Amino acid sequence: MSDTGDRELGEFGYTNQLKRTLGSFHTFAAGISYISVLTGVFQLSYLGLSEGGPAYWWSWPAVFAGQLMVALCFAELAAQYPVAGSVYNWAKKLSNPHIAWMAGWMMLLASIVSISATALAYQRTLPQITSFFQFIGDGTGTSDAANGVLLATVLIVFTTLVNAFGVKLMARINSAGVFVELLFAVLLVVFLAFHFVRGPSVVTETNGTEAGHSSGYLGAFLIAGIASSYVMYGFDTAASLGEESLNPHRNAPKAILRALVASFVLGGLIILFALMAVGNIHAPELGTVGLQYVLTDALGPAIGRVFLFVVFIAITVCVLAVHTAAIRIAFAMARDNALPGGRKLARVNKATGTPVLPAIVIGLLAIALLVVNINSTQIFSAVTSLAIILIYLSYLLVTVPMLVRRLRGRWPRADAPAGRFSLGRWGLPVNVLAVLWGGAMTVNLAWPRNEIYNASPPFHWYLKWISVLFVGVFAAGGFAYYWFVQRHKVGVLADHAAAPVPDEEVSR
Repeated sequence: MSDTGDRELGEFGYTNQLKRTLGSFHTFAAGISYISVLTGVFQLSYLGLSEGGPAYWWSWPAVFAGQLMVALCFAELAAQYPVAGSVYNWAKKLSNPHIAWMAGWMMLLASIVSISATALAYQRTLPQITSFFQFIGDGTGTSDAANGVLLATVLIVFTTLVNAFGVKLMARINSAGVFVELLFAVLLVVFLAFHFVRGPSVVTETNGTEAGHSSGYLGAFLIAGIASSYVMYGFDTAASLGEESLNPHRNAPKAILRALVASFVLGGLIILFALMAVGNIHAPELGTVGLQYVLTDALGPAIGRVFLFVVFIAITVCVLAVHTAAIRIAFAMARDNALPGGRKLARVNKATGTPVLPAIVIGLLAIALLVVNINSTQIFSAVTSLAIILIYLSYLLVTVPMLVRRLRGRWPRADAPAGRFSLGRWGLPVNVLAVLWGGAMTVNLAWPRNEIYNASPPFHWYLKWISVLFVGVFAAGGFAYYWFVQRHKVGVLADHAAAPVPDEEVSR
């Protein structure tokens, strides 16, 4: 076998049916567009500022430090196993098929929810560019859930079509979008730097958000920090495209780490500089519109709209990348016949070289999730938070088994080829921190709070507890289906099974 990653596919029992066409920038672009600093920062900045004031900025380096521990673990795994459906197949290597299925199921569900949640960012951006995009509602561009669902649906239809046409088209659009996003993110930092009206000490101001919290500002900060935790995840996408990448063992680990670090630096500077440049740090629009308000306030309507247009591009390629990652998770599970209709979902279109049916099914499910919540004014924060919880849980189903294997002396692999990315003696402390961080953030995200899950009337107990109910029902229900029905059918489909290795090659 060649050393492009097909050898590891043979270890999983697969033969590669996807086309290796993606270069190093494509894999980096996939990771950074999933994180998409302009999308995440601008989508939930209103939540951070309304709940934590300017001091919420400190959640940005805190989340980065925690997620860096997870990313380092994933980089080590990506160097050894750059395969489609990264989290699912990594869990299978580190633990057992049951935990792997759960990791894949949670990641697939998280990705579908993330598509819906991220697509909703159109509502906080497009109506700020022009009122033309406020088709439904009063034109405020901030609380019209129905209009947000309409705009999000159009975007999901677009990403479905692009992904159905093949990975080359997706990669070209994604890479072009990422180039524009990075370029204008740097320009935005520079433009904001010329409009400072206060110093960096602004990030010590809480704006009185600690009032009403029994634990003081800590309670407010933990809620506000959700705005930062929403941005810095999805870096594993670079590894999930490993079967379609050239030299994935080398490129995937670098892409994971570079995407996270670049997002941290640019996002941190944008938030800080925006707070230093806004005219009135107590403007109510900061807690309703978010940093979109700063662009037009500090830079003027014309320049502000130019940058908002770039945010629109960033949101588009972000949803495209999330959709792509979800397809790879579904494909990876389907070729193991671990999903209902696995044979059809795992079919690779010969003309496009991509699984078409998963693209369509995932798109329809993401739209359905939006439609059933179309009358909810709380859809933005609730759906977004649910997506993050599922992501953190799926990551824990990798980092925890990885830690167990480290403690038993079974990781890193004894037969791992030399020269690939490895944490060496730092592996254990980094892994421990990754698990502790993931567990703490999962609890924080799922904590039943009115501010996130039932922020406005009517108040219902089940809305406050929706995170626990949603995750519990889908986790328990999904695993029950797997255990009693699908588990007995799991096995690599014949169309995807690797040919047996000749005896003479095994003996070498």
